[in-house]
Amino acid sequence: MLFWVLALLILCAFLWNYKGQVKIADIADKYIFITGCDTGFGNLAARTFDKKGFHVIAACLTESGSTALKAKTSERLHTVLLDVTDPENVKRTAQWVKNQVGEKGLWGLINNAGVLGVLAPTDWLTVEDYREPIEVNLFGLINVTLNMLPLVKKAQGRVINVSSIGGRLAFGGGGYTPSKYAVEGFNDSLRRDMKAFGVHVSCIEPGLFKTDLADPIKTTEKKLAIWKHLSPDIKQQYGEGYIEKCLNKLKSTTSSVNVDLSLVVECMDHALTSVFPKTRYIAGKDAKTFWIPLSHMPAVLQDFLLLKQKVELANPKAV
Repeated sequence: MLFWVLALLILCAFLWNYKGQVKIADIADKYIFITGCDTGFGNLAARTFDKKGFHVIAACLTESGSTALKAKTSERLHTVLLDVTDPENVKRTAQWVKNQVGEKGLWGLINNAGVLGVLAPTDWLTVEDYREPIEVNLFGLINVTLNMLPLVKKAQGRVINVSSIGGRLAFGGGGYTPSKYAVEGFNDSLRRDMKAFGVHVSCIEPGLFKTDLADPIKTTEKKLAIWKHLSPDIKQQYGEGYIEKCLNKLKSTTSSVNVDLSLVVECMDHALTSVFPKTRYIAGKDAKTFWIPLSHMPAVLQDFLLLKQKVELANPKAV
């Protein structure tokens, strides 16, 4: 009996592995649209999928980013300037993409554009500090999706939303985590709504990666700018050396930051080209071994482990 159970498990593992390796055909006939291609994941994805033979339409925020990308890619790749927070810009871009893809429709929409915003204790912030990451990461993503969706439905294609481990577990104060939690919710509802149309929706949850988004110098500068305008009471509670201690903590954990951006692009690739794409992809060793497992743990354990990484306040009872 044990032999047959073992044999069944081996067969299931083989079939599951085989299922994940079956790829679509006719890549050269398929169009994909990627946001946030100036740097980071989006830039590498645009270059990678161009080499594979896709017709890539890469949305960049800046002219310099667009020019640099075109210099490294083939004539198949087209760039377009896009600010995902500008509704009229998004609408015009969708019409332009429609003219480009014609009756083939859009096989892949990769919502990658995002910003970190301010990472700081919640009581340092105003509602305006939350606005930028929510406008870009959530409303920008939703608006691009809604405008491109008719083209994706025409191709019975794929939507790939880049979320974060910050969409599963809050690791800091600010608008980034709320925006990513909301992306996860939008992704889930979109996935269920699109099943009837033959459109598959996937979500990628990267861990901490070394990109311009998470530049520790820029993050610290934003914190310092807010610190200067805090009330004397809050400064007394946290202590004058608080930001410096935070930076030292950050430096001590840099060894756990992923540097290989291709780990995320490989997830995009599978979601685009597999006959059986996954619903969720986890990218990065830290995400797989720490963040995602911790997100399933009781809140008391989450709080204990995450608070251990926090800098101790100088005088939290000061008023």
